[in-house]
Amino acid sequence: MNPVTVGFSPRALDDVKQAVDYYESQQPGLGNRFSAQLQISLQAIKRNPFFAAVRYDQVRCTQIKKFPYLVHYYIDTSQSFAYIIAVYPTLKLPR
Repeated sequence: MNPVTVGFSPRALDDVKQAVDYYESQQPGLGNRFSAQLQISLQAIKRNPFFAAVRYDQVRCTQIKKFPYLVHYYIDTSQSFAYIIAVYPTLKLPR
């Protein structure tokens, strides 16, 4: 399969911002490390969106390495598009 385009829902963008802000507040530079690991996950989705298992309602999830987050997405094969619907923590993080 050819690489797909990846897009974000407004909720997913907000999820990413909250995660980056949280990690940056814990340690300077940690938010950037989270962003870098997220980019690695996004590149994997672009190269082969079918590598992650379907978890629910045709939504696939992949782990962000080194961080307790899953990227939730679905694939529109007719348009070669992967739509990120959430970037959600697997652990409850303190606010």
